[in-house]
Amino acid sequence: MILRTTALLFVLATIAEGQAAPARIDRAEHHEFVMTNFRTESGVTLPQARVVYGTYGRLNAERDNVVLLPSHYMATHHGYEWLIGPGLALDTTKLFLVATELFGNGFSSSPSNTPEPFHGPRFPVTTIRDNVAAVHRLLVEDLRVTHVRAVIGFSMGAQQAFQWAVSHPAFVDRVVATSGTAKTYGHGFVRLEGQIAALTADPTFRGGDYTSPPKAGLEAFGMVWAAWLYSQEWWRQELWRTNAPAGTTFEQVVQNMRTRFSADANNYILQARTWQRHDVGGSPGFDGDVERALRSIPIPVLYMPSETDLYFPMTDARYEAQFIPQVRFVPIPSLWGHPAGAAASPADRKFLNETIGAFLREGDEKQ
Repeated sequence: MILRTTALLFVLATIAEGQAAPARIDRAEHHEFVMTNFRTESGVTLPQARVVYGTYGRLNAERDNVVLLPSHYMATHHGYEWLIGPGLALDTTKLFLVATELFGNGFSSSPSNTPEPFHGPRFPVTTIRDNVAAVHRLLVEDLRVTHVRAVIGFSMGAQQAFQWAVSHPAFVDRVVATSGTAKTYGHGFVRLEGQIAALTADPTFRGGDYTSPPKAGLEAFGMVWAAWLYSQEWWRQELWRTNAPAGTTFEQVVQNMRTRFSADANNYILQARTWQRHDVGGSPGFDGDVERALRSIPIPVLYMPSETDLYFPMTDARYEAQFIPQVRFVPIPSLWGHPAGAAASPADRKFLNETIGAFLREGDEKQ
């Protein structure tokens, strides 16, 4: 089924993570995969679950030219277009790209678009593994793809990439993870809890059964988010001027961040809960041991944390990298904080495309 997604909604979703919107957003073919009786890790079964996805390029006759691009927080399937195109890491004249959307983004199954008894705050908390399981079915059942050349993910997309490497290592040749870890550690959990608390403190939130958007809560959510999105040095050097129109003031930047979140509040919370609960150590067979899960990864992993990320700090990434047998640990030298992993600046875009492109070509040469 073709899904019509507006440019405005894409830009809003893109801004939520802080990366720049790409120049073109009309190249993807829009699709929807629907599953009946989808059972979540929480034990709740959704009578119908849908995953929205976009494709770029053409699937070859052997069905072996696929790269998977799982989306990040509240993003659509357009969120990786900084990697796609002539001279960039992903050449659609050779590759078939499948860009999927997380549960809870408002297009895939979400609190806002699911009927009772799972509407709004009653939608089950879905995990990263739930999302990976759904996309695995999408690839096998909808596209008849049984192997992918790579999974490339930013932020919550990186969480999915690590989960693919643990849950389906024979399905994937290589993994790229930018600005994201294989587990959400205590500090990340508390940060997200603070953002949720800012949103839900609005009296109009009413436990998630609001009749109009909790505007004050959404603004508080936006301001808490803004404090963590970029690095402290980014603020000191006023790097926001890089992408801002001439004459933009600091006060305007702050106001834009205050009002940037305009999607459904329950959707924001659902994806934050998904983010909080991620831990590859919780995968079947690992008894909560993240180190053992990471040691089990048999495929090459390009691990690219941002040097100034406040969401997924370098210390967490360095800790995890030591357990991955075939890891290539390449920090992104950037002052742009978390969204450096999604090409927030021209220098980040160049560094990511060159590094990821070289890593993927290595895999092609070995085939």
